[in-house]
Amino acid sequence: MNALKEHISFQASALSLRERRNTILASNIANASTPGYKARDVDFEREMSRQVGESPVFKTNARHMDSLAGTGGDALQYREPLNPSLDGNTVEMSVEQMEFSENTLRYMTTLTFLNRRISGLMSAIRGD
Repeated sequence: MNALKEHISFQASALSLRERRNTILASNIANASTPGYKARDVDFEREMSRQVGESPVFKTNARHMDSLAGTGGDALQYREPLNPSLDGNTVEMSVEQMEFSENTLRYMTTLTFLNRRISGLMSAIRGD
């Protein structure tokens, strides 16, 4: 059973993280007119590396700091606005919509990869 889990675990983790990111981006879009709202996002590559157990940046010296230092437990980060608004809201609809569209496309691609992995396993089990 562990072999099956290991076979699909990376794609399943990526799918879960993509879903979480879509929720965060949708929240940003929903709060575009809320004064003082700070747009948030997740660094997908860094978070996937953390979940898989790999460091996205290699330390070349023992005195170097870890690459995830200061990001917090959930790794949510605030987006730096290109054009800050007067009311303190940092949501920029064009940026949020582009990020949401790209993440949705990548979500569907990850889902396709996961379905193909599962279909491959099913074919192997059936002996096709």
